[in-house]
Amino acid sequence: MSWYVYILECANGSLYTGITNNLEKRFNAHKTGKGAWFTRVFGVKEILYTEPWADKSSAFKREREIKRWSRQQKIDLIEKKTRRSL
Repeated sequence: MSWYVYILECANGSLYTGITNNLEKRFNAHKTGKGAWFTRVFGVKEILYTEPWADKSSAFKREREIKRWSRQQKIDLIEKKTRRSL
């Protein structure tokens, strides 16, 4: 089973970072107000970034790393992946 680190854009423009083993289910939970407190308060627009990991422990460590980053570092990560996929 794969785990994912993801970054969401919230309705107010803020970025939310989390982990899951089911992106579709977790995104729907965020959209319907059953996700994290932060996304219940600020709403959700879209998934901007995903990164697969082999196990929950690795995904959690990466999530913690990204959460410590500045907003600009997160935007740079998102843009870097976007440029690679073009």
